[in-house]
Amino acid sequence: SILHGNILPNTDLMVLVGARPNLKLNSQTSSGLKSDCAGNLMRLSLDKALAVGNQLEVDAINGTQHVAITPSLAAQCGYSMESDPWGNTRIYTSLMGCYVNNHEDTTFTVNLRLKMINQSPSDITSHDVTKTCSYSRWASREVLCDRNYMEVSTRMSAPDGEAKGQTQVVKDDSKINTVPGSSGEEHGIWKMTFFTPEPVTMVLREATQAGYSAMTTSNRVVVRSPYNTAETYSEDVAGVPMEVLKVTAYYKTSHGLSVVNMAAACPIGGVLFTEDVISWYVPSRVTTLVDGSVSILEMHMGINGQRLDASQMAARGYTLSQTDFHIAIELPVGSPDGYYKSHAPDYQYHVTYSVEPMLEVLWRSDTQDDTKYKVLFPVTTPLMPRTPFSVEYTVPEDRLFVVHVGTFLHDVELKNITFSTGVLTVEECNARGFTVQEHTFSNGTKSFTLQVPFDDDVVLKHNPEKLVTVYFLPLVFGFLIQPEEIPFPYAVDLEAFLQDVVLPTLSGFCDQSNFHILVEYGSQGRNFQTLVGYQELTSDLSEDFDLKDNRTHFSFVVPFMAKNAAFEVITSDSLRARLDVVLWDQNNEWVLGDLYLACNFPFTTTECYANGTMTAVAVKVESLLNLIPSMLTLKDQTCKPDISDDRFAHFTFSVNSCGTTRMFFDHYMLYENEIGLYYNNYKNNKGTAYTSPVDPDYRQTVSCYYVVNDTQTFAFMSEPINKEPAAEIGLGQLMVQMRLAEDSFYDLFYRPEDYPVVKYLRQPLYFEVELMHSTDPSLELILDNCWATLDEDRASLPSWDLIIDGCGNQDDSYMTVFHPVIGDSRVPVPSHFKRFSIKMFTFTRDDEVLKDEIHVHCDALICDTSSNADGACRGQCSTPDLNNFRYPGIKREQRSTDSTSHRWLSSGPIHLLNSGSEL
Repeated sequence: SILHGNILPNTDLMVLVGARPNLKLNSQTSSGLKSDCAGNLMRLSLDKALAVGNQLEVDAINGTQHVAITPSLAAQCGYSMESDPWGNTRIYTSLMGCYVNNHEDTTFTVNLRLKMINQSPSDITSHDVTKTCSYSRWASREVLCDRNYMEVSTRMSAPDGEAKGQTQVVKDDSKINTVPGSSGEEHGIWKMTFFTPEPVTMVLREATQAGYSAMTTSNRVVVRSPYNTAETYSEDVAGVPMEVLKVTAYYKTSHGLSVVNMAAACPIGGVLFTEDVISWYVPSRVTTLVDGSVSILEMHMGINGQRLDASQMAARGYTLSQTDFHIAIELPVGSPDGYYKSHAPDYQYHVTYSVEPMLEVLWRSDTQDDTKYKVLFPVTTPLMPRTPFSVEYTVPEDRLFVVHVGTFLHDVELKNITFSTGVLTVEECNARGFTVQEHTFSNGTKSFTLQVPFDDDVVLKHNPEKLVTVYFLPLVFGFLIQPEEIPFPYAVDLEAFLQDVVLPTLSGFCDQSNFHILVEYGSQGRNFQTLVGYQELTSDLSEDFDLKDNRTHFSFVVPFMAKNAAFEVITSDSLRARLDVVLWDQNNEWVLGDLYLACNFPFTTTECYANGTMTAVAVKVESLLNLIPSMLTLKDQTCKPDISDDRFAHFTFSVNSCGTTRMFFDHYMLYENEIGLYYNNYKNNKGTAYTSPVDPDYRQTVSCYYVVNDTQTFAFMSEPINKEPAAEIGLGQLMVQMRLAEDSFYDLFYRPEDYPVVKYLRQPLYFEVELMHSTDPSLELILDNCWATLDEDRASLPSWDLIIDGCGNQDDSYMTVFHPVIGDSRVPVPSHFKRFSIKMFTFTRDDEVLKDEIHVHCDALICDTSSNADGACRGQCSTPDLNNFRYPGIKREQRSTDSTSHRWLSSGPIHLLNSGSEL
């Protein structure tokens, strides 16, 4: 049989020999079968609906005998087959082939049996095909080049005295073309001499065993050879490689022994490819076949063995032309007579285009002998890369990824998709709620679309900014090329930005002894650390603070005496404490929310007893960072605290001890003492006396007075005062500088020699303003106004406000962002620094850029935080999403404008690298 196995594109001819049971016989008229005559060929077409998915066996019917056509027998006997990727199959039979019923070399009958074997070996459908073709216009010599063999037939020499071309007279008027290897005793081929080009002689039996076929008919001698045999050779003719068969045949007739020289030459190359055109060149004069001068009488082209006329060629864009040396056929890549096929070498998508043009030429030599030359030449282009493309149609507000992937031939099937969580088949994708659709187009191609919701687990998420979520969907589409089931992948990464984050919120209140804190979760749940004062809210601390949690919020209670609270102000009957709560995103180092809750709690500092005993409590408030309570004493410095820790010092003493003074008034007697810090008692760890030009002495007056027999308590508010005697007031100059940082870490700054600094449009510019050469914590730097100009002159126009009255310009679509300052080795006093950032921009007028540079200027205030006053010294306005940010330990008090000092600063120029947007 020609084929054993599923109908596959360009499948070699194969055979399966043996009887098959349950044979179902159908006539030639079965749907899907079509036979026609194409000159010296009979063509049988099988529609894909009939052939695909079946194993195909072909037998030649020789009378009552069925002969299985194997691949080697097909090339020897003049049979060939071609199938496209979709199962459409064509079988060609030479009219001079074996087992063809030949009547006087004019009428030829081909009998074939096609056996379709389904999956079960016992399920066979058989189709008998009988086709009779008439062909009488034989040339003196005919050469046929099919895909698997070369065939040449020559008219027999006429007997002496008879006209040239007259046929030999035989008794039978018809016969079956000779079976390979058989020879009549009186007539037929005797021996053959092949020229390679060295002569090699074989008798007919030896030639047949070598794969050749030779026979005589009523009027012709026929020789057939497969390609690439030992007795054929290659020859370059006009630059085109040809496979050549040269043979001398000795045959017996009733008139005696005759000798004929025969030759066939078939092209095995001569094809040039471009992206759009296939050009096939055949020598216009094949010197192996024709000697001397020749002329071309006819020249035709065809497709799939069928000749085309001029109108059919024009409609398809085919051309047939002749030059001095070649006959040229040009076919556009993608013409409807061929087909595309998918491939995946190294897992990369490629396509080829295949088509089978035919060339027919009639030569006439100067001896008036005609040579008819027919070539069926299947052509397949080299691999052409077709990298798939993807188009994203995602609308972030719809919260749905939509991607379109194409374009593929329709032999490509989408098998699965690999997500970040694993591999899903197309069916599993649709079942999960994804939408996978296949789209087919009229040109035979297809594409696919995929839809995936943002909220599915396969979508990765992260937040580059506090309010923005980036949704990331990595995909690998897994495709299969059918029917070979060759896999290849195509990776697509989808990304979408959406401002959809709801930040957590904090609120709180105080009772007589506790802070009550409530934290409501935002859209991302508990994705943060909770800092209470200086400490993270751990599980142990949560238990101490009676934390209660559910899916929407959590709450906890902190006693005002807890170490997490900061003491701000102490009075005779109350203590003002503050609790700082910060919601901290450790991964991104963001403050997601903060709360600074300050309340006055009942607190007694001094108690007087009737037995003359006094008790007093000194409290370390936030403004006295370096105070060590255990170093405090009464006036008599030998009277030290009976109990102390890092926040409190408790004294117990009698009214007639520790330097207590007594004063007499009309209605009462007053006892008074002082809790103070004396530097000569305050030693550092090296044993030297501690002095400080910044921190004042600590002094707290405690008093008790007695009225008749009633005891009352009176206390003065603790207040740091200067050492006495006081020094004369002097004058000094405070320096402020503004610098441009290289990034948001504020570690590296541009130097003067780096200017002008070059930035892209909307690239952040990070500025830092610093009060220099001061360690006074009572001073704070405030940025009053900042603006940008085109020129170095701070008063020049045009200008654009960046900071107005301490706050970002609300009219700016890219509003100034203030950044928190945290103390470290470079920042000993955070209140002496201010940091902010803007987006790089340029000034335009009528859509024209005025100048590719900007200068930034600021007015700065230096405020005394120890006095309470209105004005700019009330504090720096903050960016809304960083409102009131600061870490525990940074003071937040009213500032006075009575002790401010102005400073003026500028930075620039800063050049725009790529302008194209206006302010």
